[in-house]
Amino acid sequence: MNDDVDHQKRRILTTAATLVGGVGVAYVATPFVLSMDPSAKAQASGAPVEVDVSKLKYGQLMTVEWRGKPVWILRRSEEMLHRIQEGSDSMRDPKSDELSQQPPYARNEFRAVNSEFMVMIGICTHLGCAPTFRPEIAPADLGAEWQGGFFCPCHGSTYDLAGRVYEGVPAPSNLVVPPYRFLTDTRILIGVDTESA
Repeated sequence: MNDDVDHQKRRILTTAATLVGGVGVAYVATPFVLSMDPSAKAQASGAPVEVDVSKLKYGQLMTVEWRGKPVWILRRSEEMLHRIQEGSDSMRDPKSDELSQQPPYARNEFRAVNSEFMVMIGICTHLGCAPTFRPEIAPADLGAEWQGGFFCPCHGSTYDLAGRVYEGVPAPSNLVVPPYRFLTDTRILIGVDTESA
C-alpha cells in the first residue's frame, strides 16, 4: 500500500509540474509569437483608402495618402478631356501601352476607369520628385503649347492631365495609376483593383 501511495503522489506531482511548465512556456512564448504580426501602423499603411469625391469641383485636385505616397484625384471637365485627346501626338506613351504604369482597366487615353476622375500617384517617374499641378493654358514659364497638366520642378519633366509623359523630358514613363475602384459614383477605394472586386 505504501508503494501505491508513493506512485500516486509521483503521478500527481509530475502532472502538476507538466501543467505549470506548459503554462509557463505559453506565457513566455506569447510575446514572441505576437511580435511576428505586423504592427497596427504597418497594417494601416498598406490598407485601402476610401475617398469621398462628392465635393470635388471640376478642375480641382485633391491629395490623399496611400502606402506613404501621395495619390492625386483630379476631377476633369469636358474641356480637360478634350485637351487630353488633342495632345496625344506629343506623348511618349499616348495609349498607355506600358502595363506596369497602370492596371489593365486604366489602359486608355484617359488612364482611368471613369474619364471624369483621374487617380494617380503624384511622384515623378524620373527621380521621385513631386510634380506641381499646372492647369492653366500657355503660361509664360511653360510656353504657348502647354495645355495644362503636371510640371516637375526638379528636372523639368511634364505630364498631361492624364499623367502621360511628354516626349523629350527626363521622365521615362507615365505617372503610375494605383489599383482602385469606384464603390459608388462619388466614393473611390484606392488599393483594391476593379477586376478583383
